[in-house]
Amino acid sequence: MSAFRTSAANLLLLATDGTLADRVAEHLWATRHGVSPAERRSWGSSLPILAQDLADAGLGQVEVLVEYQLPLTSRRVDAVLAGVDPRSGRDSYLVVELKQWSYATAYEQSDTLVAVEHARGARLHPGVQVGDYCQYLTDFLGVLGRERYPLHGAAYLHNAVDRDVADLLHRSPTEQSRLFTKQRRGQWLDYLRSRFAPTPGANAADRFLTSTVRPSRHLLRYAAQELKERPQFTLIDEQHVAYELVLHAVERARKSDRKRAVVVAGGPGSGKSVIALSVMGELARRGRTVLHATGSRSFTQTLRRYAGRGSTRLQGMFKYFNSFMEAEANDIEVLLCDEAHRIRATSVNRYTPKTRRDTARSQLDELITTARVPVFLLDEHQVVKPGELGNIEVISAHAERLGLDVEVVSLHDQFRCGGSEAYEEWVLKLLGLDGDKPTVWAGDGRFDLQIAESPRQLEAFLRARQRSAGTAGEPGQTARVSAGYCWPWSDPRPDGTLIPDVVVGDWARPWNVKSDRSVGEAPGSAFWATDPNGFGQVGCVYTAQGFEYDWSGVILGPDLVARDGQLTPRQDESKDPALRNRKAVSAAEADRLIRNTYKVLLTRGMRGTIIYSTDPETRAFLADLVKPVHQVETRYEMIGDDSNAG
Repeated sequence: MSAFRTSAANLLLLATDGTLADRVAEHLWATRHGVSPAERRSWGSSLPILAQDLADAGLGQVEVLVEYQLPLTSRRVDAVLAGVDPRSGRDSYLVVELKQWSYATAYEQSDTLVAVEHARGARLHPGVQVGDYCQYLTDFLGVLGRERYPLHGAAYLHNAVDRDVADLLHRSPTEQSRLFTKQRRGQWLDYLRSRFAPTPGANAADRFLTSTVRPSRHLLRYAAQELKERPQFTLIDEQHVAYELVLHAVERARKSDRKRAVVVAGGPGSGKSVIALSVMGELARRGRTVLHATGSRSFTQTLRRYAGRGSTRLQGMFKYFNSFMEAEANDIEVLLCDEAHRIRATSVNRYTPKTRRDTARSQLDELITTARVPVFLLDEHQVVKPGELGNIEVISAHAERLGLDVEVVSLHDQFRCGGSEAYEEWVLKLLGLDGDKPTVWAGDGRFDLQIAESPRQLEAFLRARQRSAGTAGEPGQTARVSAGYCWPWSDPRPDGTLIPDVVVGDWARPWNVKSDRSVGEAPGSAFWATDPNGFGQVGCVYTAQGFEYDWSGVILGPDLVARDGQLTPRQDESKDPALRNRKAVSAAEADRLIRNTYKVLLTRGMRGTIIYSTDPETRAFLADLVKPVHQVETRYEMIGDDSNAG
C-alpha cells in the first residue's frame, strides 16, 4: 500500500528544516500521483503540528504513514499512526484526519453534514469521515479483520476553538470518530499516550503496509441484502456526502413542501450506483417511496434480477427513464436516475402511441416532476449515443427553471481499475478527452495494463484468469472481451447458434446475444456482463456500460486508429446504426461518441485491462505507450467473505 512513511521524530525534523512537503510530494510523484499547490500548503500547515504533538506526547518512535492510500481506491488518508498499545503490547493503529478549519457549523441542522467557512456546499462531519475510513480499512485489510487489532480514528481541528465549531461537538463520539480542537490539545496528547507506548512502531507499520487485501464487495452480489436487510457498503467522503444530501433533502422537502434536486457526477468506478442502492435501501427501510431508473435495458434488467431477487415488489422499484410519461407531479418522494448521462430529449420511441407523441414533454421534465427529490447520477464522458443529453449544466439549469434548489456533488475517488487514478487519467489522455496528449503508462503498482499482439493472445490471457475463478477459496474472477461496434451484428441462425461476426484474421467470435432471451449457453444481452457464460461472446458498449468485471479485454476496431501521434475516430468505419447517418450525426458528434465509447470499454476492469487493435500502426503506437515498470503489488486475501465501498 502507498504512503510516505517515517517516524514521528523524523517527521518533526523534516518539518523543522522545511523539507517535509517536498519529501511527501516526491513520494507521491514516484507513485504517479499529481500534487497540487493546495496539498503542499496543507502539509506545511498540518503535518508539523501533528509531528510536534507526537513529540510532546513522548511518542517520537511511533510510525507515521502520511497520505496513506486506501486499498482499491484513489482516496488518501491524511495519516495513519502505527505503534504498540501501552496496555496489551499488541499493534495499535490510529487513523487521523487533519482539518485546518477555524469555523464550521451544522449544514441546515444536519448532524452528519457541515458548512465550512469559505467553502461551497456541504462537507461531511470530520468525525463521520474518519469513522468511515476506519470501517473501510476494517472491511478490507486482512491484518485488521483477522487479528482484530484495534483500529481507532480521530479528527483533529488544530486551528479551531470549541465555540467556533460548537455544532460539530454535539455529535456523540465513538472509538472511531473522536474529535479534538486546538482548545483540547491537552486531551489530544493524553489520548495519543493512551493509544501508543513510547516504543518503536516499525513492526506494526510493516504488518499494516504488507497486509493482504480482501477483494472488493461486488455491487450485484450484495444488492438484494442492501435493499432487504441492512447496509452492505461503506461509503466514504463525497460518496457519503451525496448519500446524506439525498436523505437530508427528503426530510427538508417534507417539512418545507419545497422540491430539491441532487446531481452526483463522477467517473467510472466512483461509486454512483453504490450510492443509489444505499439510498434506496435506507429509504425503503424508513418506509419512504423511492424508485430507481436508468436508460439502459441491460442495467435495469440486471438490477431487477439481482437486487430484486425473490421479490416482485423490489423488482418493481427498478424502472426506465421513459416510464414516467403519465406520472403525476410528486408521485414519489425520491427518484434515483442512475446513468443519467443517458437521458434523452423525450421519452417517445417507436412503441409510443401516436396519440401521445405530439403532447410529449421533455424526458428531463418528466423525471424532475415525478419526484419531490429527483437525484441524477452521471458521468459526462459516458454519453455514447446520439440524442443523449444528460450533463450537469443541462440538468441543473432545467431544475432551477422549475424552481428547485439544486445540490451538486462531484465524486473524485476511483474504486474501479484497482483504485488507480493514474490509469483513469492515462485513458483520458489516450483518447484525447481532457485536452492533453497521450502519455506513457509506466504502471503504478495498482492496475495491470497490457497490449496483446493478437485477439487470440488477448482471449487466452483472459481465459486463464476466468478459469482461476473459485480456486483456493477465492471469490470467482470474471473476464470479458468487448469491442468497438465495427462489425455487422447478425441474428442467430435458424438452428439457434450465434454467427461469429467479429472477425479478425483467422479469429472469429459472435457478438453478445441481441435479445433478452438466451441463445444456447449464451445469456441474453442484459446479462452478458454478469452471467459466467458471457465469456465467449464479444460485448459492445451498450451491454458493458454500467457494469464491471475483474479483467477486461478491449478490441479497438478500425473506427479508432492512431495517426500522427494520436488516436483518430473514423465515423465511416462504425457499424453502429446510430452513427452511420451523417445527416443526423455530424462528424464532430461522432468523434466525441466514439471516444466516449472506448472510454467506457477501457474502464470496466477492476484488476486489469488488455488491449488489442486491428490496425498495425495503432498496435505499434500502443506498444510504445505501455511500458510498465511498476508491478501490481496488491495482494488479495483468498477468502470467501469479501467487502467493498464502491
